[in-house]
Amino acid sequence: MKAFVSWSGGKETSLACYRAMQKNFGIRYLLNMVSEDGEYSRSHGITSKLLRLQAEEIGVPIVQRKTTWNTYEEEFKKAALDFKKEGIEAGVFGDIDLQEHRDWIERVCQDLDIRPILPLWNERREKLLEEFIQAGFKAIVIATNADFLEKEWLGQKIDKDFIKKLSALGNIDLCGEKGEYHTFVYDGPIFEKPVEFIIGKKIFKDKHWFLELLPKQS
Repeated sequence: MKAFVSWSGGKETSLACYRAMQKNFGIRYLLNMVSEDGEYSRSHGITSKLLRLQAEEIGVPIVQRKTTWNTYEEEFKKAALDFKKEGIEAGVFGDIDLQEHRDWIERVCQDLDIRPILPLWNERREKLLEEFIQAGFKAIVIATNADFLEKEWLGQKIDKDFIKKLSALGNIDLCGEKGEYHTFVYDGPIFEKPVEFIIGKKIFKDKHWFLELLPKQS
């Protein structure tokens, strides 16, 4: 079955894509919603160019749609309808257990007559992170909600030590499912080779810390 992946550039969407590929879904596109100026991803604040570099190393074309939060659903549907014209029948999503997210996904997919695939749904956080690491994925923290995690967490690698330190805090969702933190995946079993990047400055905006990542100049 041909499918697209709702793509953020982070660990859950990468693991969901990986699982879908293992089940022989034909991943034809990554769908990434970006800011009105097209410079950053709408969800994680990753530069659009780095997301395109991800897609190049994965070997799957990325479609980036400019949108505001108010027009997000409209633009998402337009892109998915374009995919349908090419015979794509399913959409892959990396959500774990936020019911309001699943409700939105199922409603939108029903409107489009597209099958929603949620490979990670209702699985244990620690199990997902361990699978992510054992599969060979590599990622770093690129954004945090300052109410939960301070700027010192920016740039930390997602590894066993990360799970241990985050677990010790006690009040954080291990996968950051409620927005406690976001990640950028730069290598793994779906990549031909690592995405090269340079770490820039740490930025505080709207009660969140962001780590600037820049594409490495060749």
